[in-house]
Amino acid sequence: MAEDPTQQQITLVDDNGEETLYDVLFTFKSEDFDRSYILIYPAGKKDDDEVEIQAYALPAGDDPSDPQGGELQPISTDKEWDMIESVLNTFLGKDGDDQDSADDSDNQ
Repeated sequence: MAEDPTQQQITLVDDNGEETLYDVLFTFKSEDFDRSYILIYPAGKKDDDEVEIQAYALPAGDDPSDPQGGELQPISTDKEWDMIESVLNTFLGKDGDDQDSADDSDNQ
């Protein structure tokens, strides 16, 4: 399968100055939290590889449709994490976690 030539990538620099390249999964703005978010995963992973997706808040005023860089902000509350997880599950085509689905089927 050919790689998407328009795949956005960013480089994160850790506390030791090590640079790591990431592919951007998607970005979005939350009106509820008045923040924009970016979800990323390590670059170079194949479609069938399991990847760890990381989420960050974009710098204030950064446009999620065209992020320009700056210091990514950590997610600060459980409510934000819940919202991001819900958006990610929608993006991936999941309706919730597997445990909830199993519990629902037992009640039918």
